[in-house]
Amino acid sequence: MAKHDRYDARLDGLVVERRTEFAAELAGHLSEDDRARLADELHADPAAAASLRYERAHTGFTRVIMATAEDVARLAERS
Repeated sequence: MAKHDRYDARLDGLVVERRTEFAAELAGHLSEDDRARLADELHADPAAAASLRYERAHTGFTRVIMATAEDVARLAERS
């Protein structure tokens, strides 16, 4: 089975669900509001996420982004 661990426009067009996980290095450093905002920003531009994978679902794919300190720094620079 192919590994789906980087951005793929074809697969992204089949995404039916999204999920955001947070790296251990971010534990305790983000409020729930910050987590929600970060998740929205990461999923708005999935190609730029430091860590992304697609998981097969019954009707398409789930896009899973692992939010990292690198992502937080990159998004802070854009603001």
